[in-house]
Amino acid sequence: SGSGKSTLLRVLMLLESMDGGSFRVRADEATPGMSEASCTRMRRHFGMVFQQFNLFPHRTALQNVTLALEVVLGRSAEEARAVGIDLLRRVGLAEKIDEYPSRLSGGQKQRVAIARALAPEPDIMLFDEITSALDPELVGEVLEVLRGLARSRSTTMLIVTHEIGFAREMADRVLFFDRGRILSAMHPDELGDPGHPRVREFLRTVG
Repeated sequence: SGSGKSTLLRVLMLLESMDGGSFRVRADEATPGMSEASCTRMRRHFGMVFQQFNLFPHRTALQNVTLALEVVLGRSAEEARAVGIDLLRRVGLAEKIDEYPSRLSGGQKQRVAIARALAPEPDIMLFDEITSALDPELVGEVLEVLRGLARSRSTTMLIVTHEIGFAREMADRVLFFDRGRILSAMHPDELGDPGHPRVREFLRTVG
């Protein structure tokens, strides 16, 4: 906790300012002091799901997914609706498209948030400890959605998580953050016997 994992995702999404360095997605490069137009163009490469669901309470599940498609991307209502229904089906909420957030469980709200982030077809999905605010019995349904996304191999995902078993099962690479730095980058199999002593200490602590 407090090691900079969430800050890294927010910097990639350009929700936090960069102090230095740069990163590139396709033909676009992010650097300190870039223009707002360049920031907007870079953000379109990313979709982000936060710890809190941030759904519009006065809009249905389907409307939460389709709003940005219509308002930001200029899709027709019919096209946006088709995309929204398909995505809500993919996250297991086909029967909840007309429900408002107040009538959804925490896990269902988070799955709507995932569908909303997927709707613009981003190159990279960012997930910021999306199970941390859920009751333990609801964590599994959200992780299963991420498993489905990982198996489809259609989107690169950066996932901040303390779910070590999930990371070992699904990740291509695991990064361990400590005090604002990437302390270790490893294959998920190495979580069983990590080479770095700080990683070993952490894994013993979390059991």
